[in-house]
Amino acid sequence: MKNYLQKRSSYARDPFFEAFDDFFRPVFYDNSDASMRTDIKETDGGYQLDVEMPGLDKKDIKISLENGYLTVSAEKSTREEEGKEKSEKYLRKECSVSCSRSYYVGEDIEKESVKARYENGMLTLTLPKSQPKQLPSHNIEIE
Repeated sequence: MKNYLQKRSSYARDPFFEAFDDFFRPVFYDNSDASMRTDIKETDGGYQLDVEMPGLDKKDIKISLENGYLTVSAEKSTREEEGKEKSEKYLRKECSVSCSRSYYVGEDIEKESVKARYENGMLTLTLPKSQPKQLPSHNIEIE
């Protein structure tokens, strides 16, 4: 489905073909590219991931580390039954948001070493660099 959203260069700006494409667009399509945009930076001590997660609270976000994959997921839902003021005309108002994204960070990172901070809609994850394994050296005698 992701390929569906890519425009073809031959008629990318022609409104007739855009309307034709919109008519045949599926009702439910995966638009995950627009959510959880991430910037990854390398620092002296490790890596820093800045994940955009606007409109969420700290309690809505879950972070897990399993088999070398760091998974960031969020789920939020709100529900109001009737408008609080007389000028509001709705009977029920619902909103539900759910998103998830995984990053491969390697199997030698421990969950205690990952630090997370959420501030102003930006989740900042700090991961330490893995230390290269030192193989012991051996001298081989020549016969």
